[in-house]
Amino acid sequence: MSEHNYNPEKGYIALLGWSLNAVEAADKFDRRYVVVAPDWAEPYCEEHGIPYVPWNFERLNDRSFEIARTLKDMGVNVSIPLFEETVEWAGAINSVLMDKPRLLGQAMLLRDKALMKRRAQLGGIRVGIFEEAHDKGDVVRFLKRVNQTLLKLDGDPNDPIHLKAFDKAGCLGHRVIRTPDEVDTIPEEEFPVLMESHLDGWEFAVEAWVHNGKIAFLNISEYVTLGYSVFVPATPDLEKYRDQIRGEIEKLIKTFDIEFGFLHPEYFVTSDSTMYFGEVAYRPPGFKVFELLERAYGFNAYQGLILAFDPKTTAEEIQAFFPKEVEDAKGYAGCFGVYPRRRVVSKLEIPEETENHDYFESHELTPPLEETVTKRTAFGTHWGLVYFFGEDPYIMRDLLKHQEDLDFYV
Repeated sequence: MSEHNYNPEKGYIALLGWSLNAVEAADKFDRRYVVVAPDWAEPYCEEHGIPYVPWNFERLNDRSFEIARTLKDMGVNVSIPLFEETVEWAGAINSVLMDKPRLLGQAMLLRDKALMKRRAQLGGIRVGIFEEAHDKGDVVRFLKRVNQTLLKLDGDPNDPIHLKAFDKAGCLGHRVIRTPDEVDTIPEEEFPVLMESHLDGWEFAVEAWVHNGKIAFLNISEYVTLGYSVFVPATPDLEKYRDQIRGEIEKLIKTFDIEFGFLHPEYFVTSDSTMYFGEVAYRPPGFKVFELLERAYGFNAYQGLILAFDPKTTAEEIQAFFPKEVEDAKGYAGCFGVYPRRRVVSKLEIPEETENHDYFESHELTPPLEETVTKRTAFGTHWGLVYFFGEDPYIMRDLLKHQEDLDFYV
């Protein structure tokens, strides 16, 4: 890693969790930093001269304050969560580092999907119907109640409901249930879960960097198919809602009392332009959206994260760092997550039409380790991403959609 040129006037940052891209961004930046990660990261950090403190992010417990004290004694000003699992830790640590006990409670709200929805509702933010389920009986009752509310008649197809783990990232453990029979397929160990009514609408995500309670930069990420593909910036069709979306994020900042940092919420917009809140995360998004933003705009989103979290960042720095939304983008950057479409695969073969497309840039797919593809019960983890870049958002959208019909593993 490089020789460091720290600005002593600026904050000292702790990155919670291991992300090579975040480390490299911090290393090229003007803030002093330390990586807090499990002990398996130690050899790499030693070899590359990366400042490092070992910590295993199990459940918050009596030892939690130990890491906060360690960082405080080192002179660290703020910790930044890089993953869902480290959001509570950041809340606990920052409440000590900044002497703001409420940050822990805030982090808990941002981790528990049921509490989060209640808090949003209290703030006048529209959410669908939701409830916690402790067993299969609860799920069946909720499915019936939702469909009764929607005035379904006997024989009408049920409106689906969604089940999600309380505190996992994104699509993990997400199921769609349409009939009572499907409830039987849920393993006992997945309970308790959050149940919510299905919202018919266009789902999209937002990435918002927040400084002094105000939005510093707001990106709208367009999902082509949830769990498969995303691109930035969004098409004009979705960007036309930008002012409305901005208003929703401002409501969120106020409701969750957010002064600094980074928000990654998901929303639905219905055909009559009503916005429904899905959920909000206080950490970078999955699907390499930070990398896509860098490709589209040229700024490093991880460095933006450091700026938004550092209490010593000035408004001038924020102004100088972030580009103008949409108009400064050099093009559209998208990626597609590949899932094998066959039950048995023997090799990786990038389709010629993908590789020869003008917008194709690169991929990070690896040859299969096993021949048999495990069956996905819920949204699983993709096998790798394929990256595209070009200047027409509609070509990008259709291209990403088309990848779903192709085999990358044969």
